[in-house]
Amino acid sequence: METMLETRPQIQQRSSHSGQETSLWSSGFGMKLEAVTPFLGKYRPFVGRCCQTCTPKSWESLFHRSIMDLGFCNVILVTEENTRFRGWLVRRLCYFLWSLEQHVPPCQDIPQKIMESALLRLCSWVFLRFLNRLFLNVQLHKGQMKMVHKAAQAGLPLVFLSTHKSLLDGLLLPFVLLSQGLGVLRVAWDPRTCSPALRALIRNLGGLFLPPEANLSLDSSDGVLARAVVRATSAPLGLWTVALAVLQSLWNCWGRRRRVCVRVHLAQPFSLQEYIINARSCWSSRQTLEQLLQPIVLGQCSVVPDTEKEQEWTPVTAPLLALKEEDQHLVRRLSHHILSAGVASSAVMSTAIMATLLLFKHQKLLGEFSWLTEETLLRGFDVGFSGQLRCLVQHTLSLLRAHVALLRIHQGDLLVVPRPGPGLTHLARLSAELLPAFLSEAVGACAVRGLLASRVPPEGPWELQGIELLSQKDLYSQILLLLHLLPQDLLLLQPCQSSYCYCQEVLDRLIQCGLLVAEETPGSRPACDTGRQRLSRKLLWRPSGDFTDSDSDDFEEAEGRFFRLSQQSRCPDFFLFLCRLLSPLLKAFAQAAVFLHQGQLPDSESGYTEQLLQFLQATAREEGIFECVDPSLAVSAIWTFRDLGVLQQTPSPTGPRLHLSHTFACRDNQDKLEQFIRQFICS
Repeated sequence: METMLETRPQIQQRSSHSGQETSLWSSGFGMKLEAVTPFLGKYRPFVGRCCQTCTPKSWESLFHRSIMDLGFCNVILVTEENTRFRGWLVRRLCYFLWSLEQHVPPCQDIPQKIMESALLRLCSWVFLRFLNRLFLNVQLHKGQMKMVHKAAQAGLPLVFLSTHKSLLDGLLLPFVLLSQGLGVLRVAWDPRTCSPALRALIRNLGGLFLPPEANLSLDSSDGVLARAVVRATSAPLGLWTVALAVLQSLWNCWGRRRRVCVRVHLAQPFSLQEYIINARSCWSSRQTLEQLLQPIVLGQCSVVPDTEKEQEWTPVTAPLLALKEEDQHLVRRLSHHILSAGVASSAVMSTAIMATLLLFKHQKLLGEFSWLTEETLLRGFDVGFSGQLRCLVQHTLSLLRAHVALLRIHQGDLLVVPRPGPGLTHLARLSAELLPAFLSEAVGACAVRGLLASRVPPEGPWELQGIELLSQKDLYSQILLLLHLLPQDLLLLQPCQSSYCYCQEVLDRLIQCGLLVAEETPGSRPACDTGRQRLSRKLLWRPSGDFTDSDSDDFEEAEGRFFRLSQQSRCPDFFLFLCRLLSPLLKAFAQAAVFLHQGQLPDSESGYTEQLLQFLQATAREEGIFECVDPSLAVSAIWTFRDLGVLQQTPSPTGPRLHLSHTFACRDNQDKLEQFIRQFICS
């Protein structure tokens, strides 16, 4: 894997090895001073909006109209403008004065109020100084904060759920909310995990301990809500976990001798009561992955069932099982909504874009970096960087220095080579952060690859593949097959969105990006005909989310529509780029299918995961496919095979054990599973 930086820098020859290494990073990367901006036109994209189907009132009322006009603020930068005073002395003591003016919730207990007023403000001042030593700035979007303030004005409690991209979130998030006038964040703790002295300190800093009479044991039917609250809030915000993260950050900061920037993202708030009322009307019948996909994998059926997939990977805990079945579905689907909003709210960083370009063999980093940034913004995702293109590429490569090698070649050009082994694995993990922005097109491209696999040799020229006619019905079926195979935590489909609607969205994206071109056939209705002669009869009178009766009609109507692959010069490379975005996951699945006849079963889930991971590492050393050597991919493969009926789980005295099902104990069926997965992989 090699990538070249097109440059013509003037380089001073250095004799020492350290001098040569420095010149590789300090030399110019190009003569053009092109700027990369985090927005297209005048506005930056708005991300993280709540679901319009399940929470329409929140979608409308809790949205700040001028959000795209507002910029960012640095929450750890305190000046005299943030206080009520002015002057030279104020500029020296502004951090301390700011801490004194922070709002502390009132308390009836006078001694405790005095303790909180002194200790909390002191800790706030100390932590503010600590963050300034640790970070260059902590950015917060003013528009996102405006929406949170608007939700707080309703007078109802606010519940914050964090995706926890950093272990420092346990300290950083309460401070950010306190600094923005939202008061002290209350965190629930199990009283049995702390000593009395530590409990008193945490209580004065905003901790909320449940009363001793709250029964938190799992074998008790009492205190279901209390256990759910404690396990939902105190696992990721553990005291020792946060302390370890602080020490690690200080060590990294001291070792790098430079500070970094941090951005806190806040998705649009929504009313939980509104969601509960509206979400129940969007439920439809579902089938397991084994019912949907296993007959097709084994060749027993060729028609994809017209129903949704039931795949729940939410951790099964005693508090969740204590709820009614209807409430369990409500909690699980709420988690899908929150996770989808959390991923959509996160900005794409420059390391993800650079890792993607390096991993997929793009040759011109300067031009491709600018192109991929623009494509990301066009799809409504935010980016967390800006500046001159040359400086951005240089800084990003410096961040990836441990995983890439830079070689100087003729005329001063630089050759960027990803380091094999763990370096490729790390680049693949970073490139996965870019996948949500291109997921629809990637699913569509892999589905087209699977459709052409039985017609055209994979190594055939692009012109030969462009001759083939692709019917819309076949495209829908192939997209559905891939949607059922891919895990839900990757697709992040909202529970209120039907698979048929997503298939149409995928097809629209392929047409919009120019990969598919409509082929008009004699006697067929033009693809651009958007007449509503059938729309009024089939859809206008149906409730939201009800697509059960209209799906089959639309599939029949789509039989007469055909498409071809576009013959534009840029299409082959873009098609290959989209297919390779999903290749690490699909290759891990294919390798897991190969491993079925080699694995030692029965075994525990963790034990079999370790077996599969060792097999992936051994295969990577032989074939050089290190991007799929990832524990999370191994776990996804095992869970998917369990849902597909390939692996079965049975109880035992030592815990659940995995074993191979009777159906896939046959080597022929294992080969069929491997071939089914490999049809979507573009080599």
